[in-house]
Amino acid sequence: MELLTAPPTPLLSGEDTQSKRAEIKAYFQNSWAQYESLFSLISNDDAYFKKAEPLRHPLIFYFGHTATFFINKLKLGKYIDERINDHFESMFAIGVDEMSWDDLNDAHYDWPQVDEVRAYRNEVRALIEGLIDTMPLELPIGQNSLAWAILMGIEHERIHLETSSVIIRQLPLEDLTPSMQWPECRDYGETPDNPMLQVKGGDISLGKADEDATYGWDNEYGHSHHHISDFRASEKLVSNGEFMAFVEAGGYQEARWWSDEGNAWREYTNADMPRFWRQRDGRWYQRNLCSEIPLPLNWPVEVNQLEAKAFCNWKAATTERSIRLPTEAEWCWLRQELEGDMTAIGAAPAWRELPGNLNLAHYASSCPVNRFRQGRFFDLVGNVWQWTETAIDGFPGFGVHPLYDDFSTPTFDGKHNLIKGGSWISTGNEAIAASRYAFRRHFYQHAGFRYVESSQSPDEGVKVNVYETDELISQYLEFHYGREYFGVANFCVKGVQEALAEINLERHAKALDIGCSVGRASFELARHFDAVDAIDFSARFIQQAYALKEQGEKRYTIRTEGELVEYRTASLASLGYNEVKHKIDFLQGDALNLKPRFSGYDLVYASNLIDRLNEPKAFLEQIHSRINTGGYLVIASPYTWLEDYTPKSNWLGGIKVNGENFTTLDGLTETLIPHFELVAVKEVPFVIRETKRKFQHSLSEMSIWRKRQ
Repeated sequence: MELLTAPPTPLLSGEDTQSKRAEIKAYFQNSWAQYESLFSLISNDDAYFKKAEPLRHPLIFYFGHTATFFINKLKLGKYIDERINDHFESMFAIGVDEMSWDDLNDAHYDWPQVDEVRAYRNEVRALIEGLIDTMPLELPIGQNSLAWAILMGIEHERIHLETSSVIIRQLPLEDLTPSMQWPECRDYGETPDNPMLQVKGGDISLGKADEDATYGWDNEYGHSHHHISDFRASEKLVSNGEFMAFVEAGGYQEARWWSDEGNAWREYTNADMPRFWRQRDGRWYQRNLCSEIPLPLNWPVEVNQLEAKAFCNWKAATTERSIRLPTEAEWCWLRQELEGDMTAIGAAPAWRELPGNLNLAHYASSCPVNRFRQGRFFDLVGNVWQWTETAIDGFPGFGVHPLYDDFSTPTFDGKHNLIKGGSWISTGNEAIAASRYAFRRHFYQHAGFRYVESSQSPDEGVKVNVYETDELISQYLEFHYGREYFGVANFCVKGVQEALAEINLERHAKALDIGCSVGRASFELARHFDAVDAIDFSARFIQQAYALKEQGEKRYTIRTEGELVEYRTASLASLGYNEVKHKIDFLQGDALNLKPRFSGYDLVYASNLIDRLNEPKAFLEQIHSRINTGGYLVIASPYTWLEDYTPKSNWLGGIKVNGENFTTLDGLTETLIPHFELVAVKEVPFVIRETKRKFQHSLSEMSIWRKRQ
């Protein structure tokens, strides 16, 4: 069998649309085949449901996730009208990075059988191939096109090819069957030396331009300028043999080498060696994808960022030199030594042949750190990813893509560090110079490190902004937690109060705040209910609410005029929510496709949601199944129907029907009356501050409905 290597990520430009269409289709088919080939290594269906990595879902989730991603994004972009499987497209949607709001409790999932997921994947594949064959295609491919959405799905699956391989690497060996399509390197040797090489500094600009020639994730765009002092860098990645000196010196037992976060991780896990090392009967071994081998001392060590940092601290002390991990800018500066790399622009690499252990072109494992020379160094790219000192953030000019607004922003928390260079299984976008991927510092990938010696602080030129500056997020934080204007009461608080004044509940056990945004109404509901599920489609909004719950305060800026801002702080203590915050679970979810477990509510509160749904009637027609008999549904909205959010054919009201005015309340009544009785209708005013001198004053109509016996 041939090794399933990957073609390079396609250029967005070209002269011939038919050739580009064929290229995209081949790229999709290669990605799909690689992914399914990886999962074919699993020898029995039971293994799909094992929790090999406690911080991740079982593998059945990832087998389905990449396919549902295509459907969810195509539905969001209105490129398709119908889903394939509502249940799968909800179950497999969220939970891929251990974000604190992700639901990783297996008790909440009724996982389908492997064959059912495989059949679903076949349906998705046929749909995508049909779309590629028939979609409008203009060159260069733009970010608002169907072709871009399909490339997004392909590159997303290539990410999960890698992350899923890390989970498979942690399955018991008896659950795996090795394959010639996934061959391991067999070159084992002694520890090579690792001299430090002098590198002359200079100025470098990072980031892609909108017109660059390859697909990019949102965090790659914008520009950031850096001055780099002269430094020295290790010629090779740190090998298992070099890292062994740290282990044998008691490095895992010495708290002084570890950061506070590192010590907390070390004590929690009782780690005393890298994750993929084994020790039995005085001998060392390494776990690879499908095998366990004697520890190859000349292969790169694979560790998390906390371990890499501790090694550097130990080496700095023992050598009395300023040893640390490279910054992102320093690593990019080193990568310029790689011939044909096209570092300065977002083009695909111009390599005549792959320069290293990358792209599944050589092995399905690491290989010796002195195998692939690239300029004066080895493994500037490939073999294993390389941890950096740099926590990911957006470059100046950063903006989210509307189809995936939560790809990067949840990681802009100072807790996710960048890895660079790719590994043996890195394909597509992962292999280009502009790629920027980040993981929590305690997380494992096929990642190791090289070290540098520099007198320059890794934080030099890095501005750590503890204030939220995203204008949309800041505007919502002010709307929810900020000051009252023109004598109009806080809408979130007033809305809950007005609703509760009209209802007569026998139980106050459980409430759902659907479309919770940044969470003020959720906190207010928690004063009155034993438990509150707070769900929003936007991970950016959920991130703010969750951070406020966990940290007790959230700082943000609001615009006054031009570039001038004021600084504000939302504090749970000052708002009186500290005693009720534990009742709330903030979760990301789709109001039109909620998981079955979100049911049994005494109250469902849907504020400023209904006119932002693509299919509001579908939401209304099923919401009764989630509410207890005698429970209540509260809908509040200014009814600002816009085709940007809701096709006109799906508007509930604000239209003519048979020549007569048909209001949204008419539409609500027509849809809800089979299961609910209308209790009350109210108007609740609200004010949104845009700048110091510009405000929106609106009236939200609140209708309160009681579920019939």
